[in-house]
Amino acid sequence: MDKISLKNFSLAILSGLMLTVSFPSLGFHWIAWISLVPLLISVKDKSLFIALKLGIIAGLSHYLTLIYWIAAVLVHYGNINVFISISIMFLFSLYIAFYIALFPIILHLFKNDIFPIFWGASAWVALEYIRAHILTGFPWCLLGYSQYSIIPLIQISDITGVYGVSFMIVIVNLLIYNIFFNGNIKKTKPLVMRTLLVSILAGSVLLYGYYTLNKKTEARAIGKKIRAVIVQGNINQSLKWNPKFQEKTIDIYGKLSEESACFKPQIIIWPETAAPFFFQDGSKLSEKIFKISKTTNANILFGSPAYSRNGSTINYFNRAYLISKNKILGYYDKVHLVPFGEYVPLKKFIPFAHRLVTAAGDFLSGKNTGPMNMDDTKIGPLICFESIFPKISRMHTAQGSELLINITNDAWFGRTSAPYQHLSMAVFRCVENGLPMARAANTGISAFILEDGTISKKGGLFTEEVLMENIKCGSNRTFYSQYGDIFAIIMLLITSIKLFWLISIKRRQNHV
Repeated sequence: MDKISLKNFSLAILSGLMLTVSFPSLGFHWIAWISLVPLLISVKDKSLFIALKLGIIAGLSHYLTLIYWIAAVLVHYGNINVFISISIMFLFSLYIAFYIALFPIILHLFKNDIFPIFWGASAWVALEYIRAHILTGFPWCLLGYSQYSIIPLIQISDITGVYGVSFMIVIVNLLIYNIFFNGNIKKTKPLVMRTLLVSILAGSVLLYGYYTLNKKTEARAIGKKIRAVIVQGNINQSLKWNPKFQEKTIDIYGKLSEESACFKPQIIIWPETAAPFFFQDGSKLSEKIFKISKTTNANILFGSPAYSRNGSTINYFNRAYLISKNKILGYYDKVHLVPFGEYVPLKKFIPFAHRLVTAAGDFLSGKNTGPMNMDDTKIGPLICFESIFPKISRMHTAQGSELLINITNDAWFGRTSAPYQHLSMAVFRCVENGLPMARAANTGISAFILEDGTISKKGGLFTEEVLMENIKCGSNRTFYSQYGDIFAIIMLLITSIKLFWLISIKRRQNHV
């Protein structure tokens, strides 16, 4: 029986670690372009079973070091035993590592094709797309997100979404491996042809990026702008829901909001659940928020829990309100909830899961998905990790939103890499839809993001911040905002068809 050598074991781990350091907070984005090469070397000429195991090793070393913060959240806020928390993180990492493990298996089937590096890149995209959708989806830190700060490169996302950037990274990794490490490539002509085609593709992507950036810069000089303010209150998560601290919380947001009065803001944005009580009850604290709106002469968008009664049943929602001086202009209830954080799937079968729910009962998914109207401006709200799901931003864009606003409470993550990772993914929602974003986070990282993905202003982590920006509203609709993940779907379809065809041929050969 084949065994995994120490060398190949180490190469697989190295690939996983290289993938991790490509992402924030370390953010060595250039490493992504060679991160898969050690894995490819380790699986060369190996059986499918050994390739699968090496892929799992690479995936585990990646995800255990990328989403290690899950265990910390479970321990500190779920009050779950350390051993159980680490076990949950390990099992979840093992699940998503399986998608990486399938990659070398598919590559093995494609190795005799005329252009295997294309099929390899398309297979990677197909696997990412499946991971982003199955079991409610977990598209956290797809490979393309590692390049969020390379603005010219990521402009292709307004056609392909983040998957186009992932495709480019993988095809370059495969080309580098073929040039320097694949001894089976004996003919120079095919290698030269592949290098030429990848170079043309990469050059085209960059040319498109620079061309698009110039157009967006010109468009930014004209059109409607609004004066927006983000307030980052830095409220301690352990005090946030303490009734004795609620008034002080609103006082903090009021004081910081009033600091922006000289800017004459049209809208002031507070984070998710900035009002840690039921605003809809019209209490003294609710009136205090209206008073802040009057004092600053600005509309305020903020988060607050909400509820509705259905007979004897009370349903809870994670809500964003938009208010003026004396009335509610609109509200939005979070559509995509966090499993085990805002609702408990299969809670009858998971006895400890109720500890992870952060309110008196499970939240329900919202139904009012339309944009909020502020004067003549339509706002598309995103609550918490809704910013990592492209479909929701596209929904707002399709309904005429001109500005995306993401309110979140990343205090759960502590001083880990998660807040940096969360911000990096929000950048792509702007590029995909051609819309700017204002992102208000309780403890950071708050930011203004332009429609080309540039972070124009950014706050710190665990600091009080007041960010002010005269932000240009978006109006042009991109290819992606109209047609969505058609690129990824095509990659999934052609990969599936190709695999089915190859497997059919092998079966026929085996029966001969």
